[in-house]
Amino acid sequence: MLAIDGGKPVRVKEKFLVFGAPCIGQEEIDEVVDSMKKRWIGTGPKVALFEEEFRKMKGRKHAIAVNSCTAALHLSMLAIGIRPGDEIITTPMTFCATVNAIIHAGGIPVLADCKRDSFNIDPSEVEKKIGPRTKGILVVHFAGRPCDMDEIMDLARRYDLFVVEDCAHAIETSYKGVDAGCFGDVGCFSFYVTKNITTGEGGIIVTDNDKIAERVKMLALHGMSKDAWGRFSDEGYKHYEVIHAGFKYNMMDIQAAIGLHQLKKIEKFRARRKEIWQIYNDSFRDLPVFLPPDPQRNTEHSYHLYTPLIDTERLGKTRDWVLHALTMENIGVGVHYLPVHYHSFYKKTFGLKKGDFPNAEWVGDRTLSLPLSGCLSDRDVEDVIVAFRKVLGRN
Repeated sequence: MLAIDGGKPVRVKEKFLVFGAPCIGQEEIDEVVDSMKKRWIGTGPKVALFEEEFRKMKGRKHAIAVNSCTAALHLSMLAIGIRPGDEIITTPMTFCATVNAIIHAGGIPVLADCKRDSFNIDPSEVEKKIGPRTKGILVVHFAGRPCDMDEIMDLARRYDLFVVEDCAHAIETSYKGVDAGCFGDVGCFSFYVTKNITTGEGGIIVTDNDKIAERVKMLALHGMSKDAWGRFSDEGYKHYEVIHAGFKYNMMDIQAAIGLHQLKKIEKFRARRKEIWQIYNDSFRDLPVFLPPDPQRNTEHSYHLYTPLIDTERLGKTRDWVLHALTMENIGVGVHYLPVHYHSFYKKTFGLKKGDFPNAEWVGDRTLSLPLSGCLSDRDVEDVIVAFRKVLGRN
């Protein structure tokens, strides 16, 4: 009997398995304490060091740390010169921040359907949406699987478009030997609490374009010509000048203190997530689900999300019923995502409706995300497997 029907849950309520709990060690705690003892908790030397370490890791000329990937996306739109009425093509299978960044910059999001297997934007659908007002393409490397960047970059060259990469899921992702975030004009990464590495909240922008980097740095801190570290460092006081009505998007040293040690653990965390991902696939092959496909040749998957699709026809129940049943088993779950055009704001504002993006709808009605973290114990993983099989009627 399921917990939803009054049966005994797989885990007791006091040990509810939180979805996306971060892996924080003593090193991160000690580094934060060090920042507090030194009383430099705002943007300072640790942010500068974190930026340099990330820049070297990605091999790009510039890395600018900010307070979220949402801020990174917004600043990227502004820095590439989006003007009111410009169109940016992106995917309906993404978090709202991707689309909101375009809107906040004054642009118009134009959605192109995703593929059913990868959940990534379909380049053939992108080309159909390119018009005289199209300024760029904003791709999302979904769940850590890279988009088809050869085709995307070919479109960008042929139609003279900017490319911004939303790499919130894709810090370890690569495509044909090139890291995600290093194809387009700008790459944006997330360090939110559920991401592969975390700073609690936080994001970073990488680019090789000097002008974009300069504009991003200026806009990220009130539009001032000098940041706080530059004004108050031991090199001497420097006056600032406000040269644009900017934003308060800077990262703090307390956040960077966490990130400095998280960077050192990237491969360790990824190896554990990959192991769990494969255990899940091996454990669920007989269930009424569509399993995530294996990574494509010549790519590296970051294994950010484990996203089976519920075969609702075979199961005879909805995805939402499964979500509720797993929660009653005290297993935390997520949905990535309800398609953008399912939300009332985008429907009303852009005249979108159900039926516009059939692949995104097919995925969005069936997808769920199971716990996948570098710090899940073997017992945690076993509990997820037992609960999922129980809910889907195979225990």
